[in-house]
Amino acid sequence: MQLETYISDLLYRYDCVTVPNFGAFLTNRVSAKIHESTHTFYPPKKVLSFNEQLQNNDGLLANYIAEIEKIPYQVAVEKVAKQVKSIKSFLVEGETISFQNIGDLLLNTEGSIVFNPSYHINYLTDAFGLSHFNAQDVTREVYKQKVEAIEEKAPIVFTPEKRSNNWLKYAAAAVIVLGLSGFGVYNHLNNNVETHNQIAQEEANNAIDNKIQEATFFISNPLPAATFSVEKQMGNYHIVAGAFRVEANSDKKVKQLRDLGYKARKIGVNRYGLHEVVYSSYDNRVEAQRAMYTIRKTHNKDAWLLVKDLSK
Repeated sequence: MQLETYISDLLYRYDCVTVPNFGAFLTNRVSAKIHESTHTFYPPKKVLSFNEQLQNNDGLLANYIAEIEKIPYQVAVEKVAKQVKSIKSFLVEGETISFQNIGDLLLNTEGSIVFNPSYHINYLTDAFGLSHFNAQDVTREVYKQKVEAIEEKAPIVFTPEKRSNNWLKYAAAAVIVLGLSGFGVYNHLNNNVETHNQIAQEEANNAIDNKIQEATFFISNPLPAATFSVEKQMGNYHIVAGAFRVEANSDKKVKQLRDLGYKARKIGVNRYGLHEVVYSSYDNRVEAQRAMYTIRKTHNKDAWLLVKDLSK
């Protein structure tokens, strides 16, 4: 039995997972932070710790193991006790116990358990998919100082030109004459342009209306009607292929089973937050059990029968 796997699953949903007669793994939420010297942004996370004083059985771990392995609760309690006894014997011999994705456990000189947490997994589901990243300093002020320095070294000076007074007089008279004649021409052209635009707009609107009517009422090549036949699985007896914490893994499992010819599908999330995938569903218990025995012999010896009304 991989005890650390069950503990890891529960740490996503609970702040305290107690291993009876051994200790409790605790999680404490830490906010996002920024490392000032390295400019590294860290997302919020759950920090793991271990308390050897919390050893009373609260039923959480044993119930979860019983649900996953489909065994009685008392059998799950005995399996945990056996695993704890083995772990303690290794610790006494001076060995370090490594729980994957949780941390390392060892005894110090005083005989107490020392826990070194693992930082490979963030158990805070709110921060799923987030990772740390580095940012560079903003150098906007430096660029501004460089521009100011260039402007100081290369000032712009405007020097007026000397022109002849007689030439200015003739130029001014010509501008007045051209302005008066141009004003009249502008008014005439402006009126013609407005009239032309109005006519063109009306023609365009009429053309658009005709196209819309043609597209709406005169479809020359209509598409044939499409008919889909969907096979809906019914029944309260389901042959379970597995339960997955990550929904993408359940989708992958469904595809694999369908490629093998099974009528696989997802039937929802159980009370532990796991996405359940079934080979198929049946109305009749006898038929479902017969199919389950066949699957156990040919494909998956761990397949089991779930009785659940999905209409509720």
